[in-house]
Amino acid sequence: MKLFGYWRSSATYRIRIILALKGLDYAYQPVNLLAGEQRDDAYKSANPQALVPTLVTDDGARLTQSLAIAAYLEEVHPSPSVLPTDPVARAQARAIAAAIACEAQPFMNLRVQRHLKRDHDFDDPSLAAWLERWAGGVLRVLETTAREAGGAYCVGAAPGLADAFLIPQLYASRRFGMALDAYETLLTIERQCLEHDAFQAAHPDRQPDAPPPSDGDHAP
Repeated sequence: MKLFGYWRSSATYRIRIILALKGLDYAYQPVNLLAGEQRDDAYKSANPQALVPTLVTDDGARLTQSLAIAAYLEEVHPSPSVLPTDPVARAQARAIAAAIACEAQPFMNLRVQRHLKRDHDFDDPSLAAWLERWAGGVLRVLETTAREAGGAYCVGAAPGLADAFLIPQLYASRRFGMALDAYETLLTIERQCLEHDAFQAAHPDRQPDAPPPSDGDHAP
């Protein structure tokens, strides 16, 4: 398999975690979003939306959208599973992943950020307030959900799909200066996850296209 992605992309980060949890080998092909490589014709032939990630399977199929890629990996490589065995718990894990992928993270996409700044004159305080309302609203709900579940991870006693989506969202939230102190349960889950080898291997700072810290690559 080959994974096209960007070191700091939340959606790519999710898939790296799932691949690592499943112990799957893959080749990594960086796509520099800041340089606009996602809009190159060669890449758009694989992903017409000009987004990351794209997963090219062993058979040459080109898959897009992190939720769909995660489902494919679970179906084709079911062991070890990233979903609980109980059907209700599986649905809860999928719901958390969907809330993050569909309701929170899109507001942090590079193209959305640029649109707001360029076409709507958003300054940094306006952008922060906007993110707190929309992305923060999702985190507030997930904090309650995770606290009521009472597990070591988002759903159950082992890290899985929901955690693979949560950890990149918390990473991105910090990048944009969102206050996370109120999310005690989510932060406890995060600490648990970040001790796991799969999450460590998938961390943005450990990717081959991550710049040295001194480079100051802090753009969205």
